[in-house]
This record gives sequence, structure tokens and C-alpha cells, in this order.
Amino acid sequence: MRSFALAAAGLFCVCLNAQQRLPSAQDLAKRVDRHYDSLRSLKAGFTESYNGLGLTRTESGTLLLAKPGRMRWDYSSPAGKVFLLDGRYGWFYTPGDPQVQRIPAKDLDDLRSPLRFLLGHTELEKEMSHLTLAPAANSDFMLSGQPKGQENRIARLALTVTAAGVITGIEVQEIDGAVTRFTFTGEQANAPVAANAFRFKAPAGVPVVDGMPPV
Repeated sequence: MRSFALAAAGLFCVCLNAQQRLPSAQDLAKRVDRHYDSLRSLKAGFTESYNGLGLTRTESGTLLLAKPGRMRWDYSSPAGKVFLLDGRYGWFYTPGDPQVQRIPAKDLDDLRSPLRFLLGHTELEKEMSHLTLAPAANSDFMLSGQPKGQENRIARLALTVTAAGVITGIEVQEIDGAVTRFTFTGEQANAPVAANAFRFKAPAGVPVVDGMPPV
């Protein structure tokens, strides 16, 4: 009986310690806020996968973010594809396309948009409703919720984050069942930003048209 009691007490302590190590959704959201609020810029590798509507694709490249309101996705696969947000417009181009698409940033409704909240004063609890927390692989955590203002398109947004509040993945579940996943590696906080990093120049002979962002 004494051995059983000691074993039970040990198991209780292990469970209690595990619970103590698990932050609340609100606490971890604040860690994410503090981490990204402290940054001026960020550079990371990314992999993007899409599965839905009978289509499956995987793409990858390098992401550069800078405040205020700028981001650049340079794709290495497919090579030369670029999405750029200069604070005023979003620009979309893939080599071989007959035109460059441009859309005002304020009207941008694109699956990369969950990252836009990182480009200003971050307040995850105001960006997402029904915020929940669950353990994830590699001692990370998963923050899930409903992005406010995108209820007609996105059913669920899940952020994979470290205990320090660094986002290592994003999963976007659309209401039509399609799922897009982003994985980020090698984050460089406050990475140097070239003066022309967020200036888009259309390739020679390729016209710029106002349109909707690609799906």
C-alpha cells in the first residue's frame, strides 16, 4: 500500500507539473503578441501546401516581413513566382503569366492574410474569436480560432507556436473544405531589409491589371 501511495503521489506530481507547463490560450497569445511587437522585420523559409477542390500543390521559398504593412514571398518552387505587399497594393506574378495582378491592400482577401496581423501592433485575441490551445509536436502548441471578419471564407485558423511565441506553422481551413498549410523555418528576427525589397517592377512587356488575388 505504501508503494502504491508513493507511485500515485509521483504520478500526481508529474501530471501537476505537466499542467503547470501548459500555458493558457490567452497567455500564449500574449507571448506571440510580445514577440512580433518587438520586431521591425523578419525573414524565414516557408513551405506552402494546398489540398482542396480536386487540387493538390506544394510550393516553397523565402518570406520577408517588415513594418509597417509590408511582406514579400519569393518562391523558389515554382521559381520566380512572387507575391508582394508594399503597404498600398498587393502584387501577384508567376513567370509565364500574361499579366501582373494588382489589388489594393485594404481589399486583399488572400490566404496569406493571416500573417498581416504580424505587421502592426499584434493583438491575437482581437484578431481571432473562440481561441483555444492544444499541445502540438516538438513541444510546440497549437492556437486555434476563427479569424474575425473572415467568417464567410475561413472556418478555422490554427497557429503552431513555440513556448516563446514564435509561429512555426499556420493551417487555414476554408468553409468549402480546402486546407492550406504554411510551415516556417529559420526565422531571422530583425533581418536587414534592402531599400528596394518591397518595390515591385513588372517584367518588360508584361502589363499590370487590377484584379482579384489568386486562390
